[in-house]
Amino acid sequence: MHILLIRGDEVLLSLRRSGDEFDHRWHLPSGKLEADESVAAAAAREAAEEVGVDIDPAALRLFHVAHVTAPGRDSRLGLFFRVENWRGEPFNCEPDKCYALQWFPLSELPADLIEYSALGLSALNSAAPYSEFGWPAE
Repeated sequence: MHILLIRGDEVLLSLRRSGDEFDHRWHLPSGKLEADESVAAAAAREAAEEVGVDIDPAALRLFHVAHVTAPGRDSRLGLFFRVENWRGEPFNCEPDKCYALQWFPLSELPADLIEYSALGLSALNSAAPYSEFGWPAE
């Protein structure tokens, strides 16, 4: 799941520290489910772990689902949640996985944004609740 922390007309992005092709690219706070965890609880947990904010799971608004694949990687189903109310000021809680956090205007996103995150961000102003990326054209 991906969490879009929205402050006015800005979104919070993290600059990944991963040692792979995504290193030094911008991404949304995100994560995976743990055993016996609801998606909303996981999103709130990941936001706390990555950027130090406390989110009430009821405040999360699902707005997009993306089915993504890439050569040599397992396919993923990404859930994109929007949230505008949280407690705490975001900070980099995982410097081993993230170089920096930065607020970006939604109208001026960085060029080096990971495509998966870009799907969710472009869906913010779209009526399309679902997208696919990386699948061969039929």
